[in-house]
Amino acid sequence: MNISAWVWVITLVAVLAVLAVDLLIIGRRPHEPSMKESGSWVAFYVALALAFGAGIWFFAGGQYAAEFYTGWLTEYSLSVDNLFIFMIIMARFAVPRQLQQKVLLIGIVLALVMRGAFIAAGAALISQFSWVFYIFGAFLVYTAITLLKEGENDEDDFKENVLIRWAKRALPVSSEFGTGKMVVITETGKRLFTPMLIVMIAIGTTDLLFALDSIPAIFGITKEPYLVFTANVFALMGLRQLFFLLGGLLERLVYLNYGLSAVLAFIGVKLFLEALHTNNLSFINGGHGVHWAPEIPIWLSLLIIIGTLGVATVLSLMKSSRDRKRELADTKV
Repeated sequence: MNISAWVWVITLVAVLAVLAVDLLIIGRRPHEPSMKESGSWVAFYVALALAFGAGIWFFAGGQYAAEFYTGWLTEYSLSVDNLFIFMIIMARFAVPRQLQQKVLLIGIVLALVMRGAFIAAGAALISQFSWVFYIFGAFLVYTAITLLKEGENDEDDFKENVLIRWAKRALPVSSEFGTGKMVVITETGKRLFTPMLIVMIAIGTTDLLFALDSIPAIFGITKEPYLVFTANVFALMGLRQLFFLLGGLLERLVYLNYGLSAVLAFIGVKLFLEALHTNNLSFINGGHGVHWAPEIPIWLSLLIIIGTLGVATVLSLMKSSRDRKRELADTKV
């Protein structure tokens, strides 16, 4: 897939334009979006991603379109799980509802920047060293096992890291968020950071950890840097509105971690098989490819990912419904 420089430029300009519009809307009128507003924006971004995939199908063929859709779905699913951690961060630092949009948008910008850097580094590594797929595959399987052990999401999933603890201890921080600025000047002329800075550090460092999982996962689906980047962009762009649309529903997706664990393990195994197929490490099969290693087609990957996430979602909602009915019955007794 040969992507010319001008296509990259147009893509980046379009992303920056969308971010600028978001910043303008939030900057002029900070507010908590309604369900209707959030739903409309999420539907818009999903439709945009579907249309973009159709464009890839028209200009580059069905194979690349399927890779984009599979990568986008995978990244979107991982992003939904990440929303739960964002929710914990918001609650932990008591971020006012009208400022949460700003926090999420800045977090998305940080995520795009960091993922862009990881994508560039990953693409460079893959082009030079095909054996890096062994590392990516092993890391994804390890992440899948970790998710499986953690089970359901809870507040213990977020722990303040060294940078957050240092910032809270070393920086002069006010007790109020105010209008959401990073810095305020007191009546005595003293310059203080607001808690917004601490929240941004928490969101930014969390995004960094998320990127470590998501980038190897999507490289297990497509090796095309342009598709990796655009799939991440479309997965992240509607994340802010999805946060407000899902709301309490996130807490009902109790089996989402198990579904994501299965998806990451599947992609990890897929990467390992591809690494065997294109092997050039001398201590494995004498440096030759292991040709009996099966290659999993992209259409099968898409079906497995959709099926796994669908089953996890349905089972989650069924369990949440049973638990709610049981709680109601207990209160009546």
